[in-house]
Amino acid sequence: MGNLAVSYAGAGKVELIDTPYPEFELKDGPGVHPANIGRQVHHGVILKTIATNICGSDQHMVRGRTTAPEGLVLGHEITGEVVEVGRDVEFLKVGDVVSVPFNISCGRCRNCKTGQTGICLNVNPDRPGSAYGYVDMGGWVGGQAEYVLVPYADWNALKFPDRDQAMEKILDLTMLSDIFPTGYHGAIGAGVTVGSTVYVAGAGPVGIAAATSAQLLGAAVVIVGDLNEDRLAQARAMGCETVNVALGDPAEQIEQILGVPEVDCAIDAVGFEARGHGHGAATEQPATVLNSIMEITRAGGSLGIPGLYVTGDPGAVDEAAKVGSLSMRFGLGWAKSHTFVTGQCPVMKYHRGLMNAILNDKVSIAKNVNATAISLQDAPKGYAEFDSGVAKKFVLDPHGLIGA
Repeated sequence: MGNLAVSYAGAGKVELIDTPYPEFELKDGPGVHPANIGRQVHHGVILKTIATNICGSDQHMVRGRTTAPEGLVLGHEITGEVVEVGRDVEFLKVGDVVSVPFNISCGRCRNCKTGQTGICLNVNPDRPGSAYGYVDMGGWVGGQAEYVLVPYADWNALKFPDRDQAMEKILDLTMLSDIFPTGYHGAIGAGVTVGSTVYVAGAGPVGIAAATSAQLLGAAVVIVGDLNEDRLAQARAMGCETVNVALGDPAEQIEQILGVPEVDCAIDAVGFEARGHGHGAATEQPATVLNSIMEITRAGGSLGIPGLYVTGDPGAVDEAAKVGSLSMRFGLGWAKSHTFVTGQCPVMKYHRGLMNAILNDKVSIAKNVNATAISLQDAPKGYAEFDSGVAKKFVLDPHGLIGA
């Protein structure tokens, strides 16, 4: 049996390739860490992919902004049906429909045992933390494919209580693998609570998920900033205030909304490919968002930073940024006693609660991010459209199950 999958084919390109059907053993391939080759995965399951999403983090690789090797199978946002269970799996059964956190974690190390599943110590020989289909993350094969292997499945997979209910809400539930928990993590890190005024930098899917999360947590006002008017319109449609940072730094526009040029807390949902504000909007300035959210967040406030920052960026604007060194005004953050919360979201910390919010109609994340299902064959077109800045979250449907 084959396994059609989406792979990175060089800067600006993805292509569909035929790959082997998954086995309960890690094989050699693009991006696979040599120490992981031959690793036995009897604790895993094989999923028939129901939904697998195109993520902004994938776009960083596809733009050629990382050291991702050509041929790497992409995709870390996975929802699927169990079709095979490994010898050591106890609690999952064939036919179960599950959400898979993008973090791969073992459930056994000291970090996993304290809920820090984004920095598991046992799944990536190079560094703490791992993910499917991602550069320098251990080489676990990505899930933008017809079938995918999920290790430590009893620990990693979140089983939906009812298959029919799950399929009815699949466009919402597919967001549990990454962007909804990631946006929520940003809001939690920023200290959002009832009555907060919140600024979210970035109106892409993670930014919209962060804004949705801030609303869910009881924020009084959520302000979303971006350069893209279509995406800002999407934010307004879900009840947010907006600022267009192409017109200048957000403080003045925030003052027009709130009466003061500051917010209680802020979320960076942009990351290292940030552009300047105002006249600098045409140029890449990777520390822009970090500096601006320090300026506009009140003294004593918190900054949630789920936006991706990397240690290696071959396409960076200067030599320092190529190794993740940014011209950040850390002294300003220190002077204002800001709290910074960074790093991969530990999806497992939040996904069950967010699942319950979806299943009980407390939130409409798919509507807010404009979830749009397309076929696996249309993935290259979806990547190109997403890169152009459309206000959509593309959900790949490898087996036509969403359309059905």
